[in-house]
Amino acid sequence: MEQKQLSANYLPAVKAIKHAILESRYRAARLVNKEMLALYYWVGNYVSVHSRVDAWNTHAIAVISKMLQQELPGLTGFSETNIKNMRTFYETWCPVLNRQLSAADLDNNLNINELLNRQLITADLSEDDFKCFLSVGFTHHREIIRKTKTLEERLFYIRKCAKEFWNMPTLTYHLNEKLYSKQGSIQQTNFARTITDADFKQRALQSFKDEYMLDFINIEDTELVDEREIEQTIVLNVKNFIMAFGQDFSFIGNQYRLEVSGKEFVIDLLFFSRRLRSLVAFELKRGEFKPEYTGKMNFYLAALDRYVRLPDENPSIGIILCKSKDEEIVELSFSDTSKPMGVATYRTSKDLPERLRNALPDIEELKKLMN
Repeated sequence: MEQKQLSANYLPAVKAIKHAILESRYRAARLVNKEMLALYYWVGNYVSVHSRVDAWNTHAIAVISKMLQQELPGLTGFSETNIKNMRTFYETWCPVLNRQLSAADLDNNLNINELLNRQLITADLSEDDFKCFLSVGFTHHREIIRKTKTLEERLFYIRKCAKEFWNMPTLTYHLNEKLYSKQGSIQQTNFARTITDADFKQRALQSFKDEYMLDFINIEDTELVDEREIEQTIVLNVKNFIMAFGQDFSFIGNQYRLEVSGKEFVIDLLFFSRRLRSLVAFELKRGEFKPEYTGKMNFYLAALDRYVRLPDENPSIGIILCKSKDEEIVELSFSDTSKPMGVATYRTSKDLPERLRNALPDIEELKKLMN
């Protein structure tokens, strides 16, 4: 009994020391990983410059790999394939990190430990993203590069690996299952060009999906009804609409009126996002996306920023909700816009296969049960 009491007394000390030990191990592992990534990035840069510009012959990397094994017996990780992976790693991230090593750096064998620190100064990444980048192992980076296409998608998986401690099987599974697309960061925006703050840009991309299931809209064919009818349905179900986007959105109003030079203009739906600290304007379109929608949204956002936005708030964001879109038309429509906006699509309950619609509970029946 006395031994148990003593153990209980010392439990806080054990927990504190255990925490310190684990933290120390984590910091040590992170430093080792950072050093390794810096080394691979430097090697990738060196090989890229000489193999692409100086035109090494086709067998150069294989020869270099064998000679390294002779110079450093027992060396692992520098096979011909892996050296090529280092080159890909460098060439993938160099445009993002926004700095190529100079010839002088290569000739002077730049201190590897300083390399990625220098990158942080000009990186087009938030500080949090850069920390995640440094904590993810090279094998994870290689797999992410192989199976992703955009910076936003790569950062999504890097954050998951860093913050949820994904091992390789877990990462591979989620890459194959295309978790990014299912979880949905909005795909078509002009955020990369119109939002300069990296952290705000990241939060904006994560705040909107590429497609929304607005199953409370029970209209047979949305293309045959007036957009105001869709809007009124959303207003009547505004709680459901907010839940589709996230609980940090606050509804300001529908048919929100703006006065510019004595003329009145109307925004379909206006929200405020606490997470973004930004006004968010939604324009509802019953059919396919049209290029003229972006010009109208650009004007609304400019007016919101001038007449409604408070000094401590971020720039207003616009989301155009359509039933369908052509990606190339959207991309070209964004080319001359200056305000941050994106295009997303939506589906209603009538878009679901009949077998799934029948499986859903009737909303009126649910109301009766709840009452």
